Amino acid sequence: MLTPDCSGYPGDGLWGGSAGVAAKSGTKAEITLNAGVPIFIFKILFVNQTLLYIIGGYLALIIIVYLVQERFIFKPEKLHKDFAYKYDVPFKELFFETAPGVSINGLHFTVKDPLGLVLYFHGNTRSIKGWAKYAKDFARYRYDVVLVDYRGFGKSTGRRGEHDMLKDMQFVYDTLAVQYTEHHIVVYGRSLGSGFAAKIASDNKPRYLILDAPYFNFADAIKRFLPILPVRFLLRYHLRTDKWIRHVNCHTYILHGTKDRLLPIRNSEQLQALNPSKITLIRIHGGGHNNLPKFYEYHNFLRDILQY
Repeated sequence: MLTPDCSGYPGDGLWGGSAGVAAKSGTKAEITLNAGVPIFIFKILFVNQTLLYIIGGYLALIIIVYLVQERFIFKPEKLHKDFAYKYDVPFKELFFETAPGVSINGLHFTVKDPLGLVLYFHGNTRSIKGWAKYAKDFARYRYDVVLVDYRGFGKSTGRRGEHDMLKDMQFVYDTLAVQYTEHHIVVYGRSLGSGFAAKIASDNKPRYLILDAPYFNFADAIKRFLPILPVRFLLRYHLRTDKWIRHVNCHTYILHGTKDRLLPIRNSEQLQALNPSKITLIRIHGGGHNNLPKFYEYHNFLRDILQY
């Protein structure tokens, strides 16, 4: 009868003895090490891959914002070239041919024996068809009013760009200054239009500059909504109201609602701080961003400014 050999293979150590225990322990250590290396590498690869996805998504977001920013900044209402404006007060339609292939459409509301002219730069939505309703706020104090549409708004044509749009507005001002002396021109800028108004007032000599719910500068206003993006490098429109208002020689009046959530009143407070002796901030208590004309205080202040 054969007797089993329980001594095992030399050095195997699977069946007991001190040498066998040492060999067994070493095998466990080797197994743990060999299993741990791939897990560690996997973790590194997983983290790196996640970072790549995050960076890739961030860069994609930057590219998208850069390409489509005009869709968020401008909300124009486009009108057919044959559209006929209809109002129950005297007016005429204007066209300013500011450059080859570029026509800026405007409306000129007139009163009998006007004290002057209000050149009105509107906000980032609609067209002068709707904004024209505010002409009466100035006509009641015997001021003619001209409202113009930016490129791509209403009937106005031309490709948008900050430099070209500013040139358009200067062309409009120069044309109107032939009919009205500068001392009788009031430049009014509403929201987005406050930047255009500040630039025109800084390069010319109107009687007054009136800003309605302005921004300190356009990049800061946008950064509130896109805090994680390098807005100053992405934006093609900067509209430096804070820079231009320093060079305005006439007195500036700022009207701003205390409950404006879109462009908080601190924008106007910062603007006033740049030149307190020449900038008057008028707070419309309870006013939001789009409802100042509903407040009696707004109209009372307009009356006081225009009749002074």
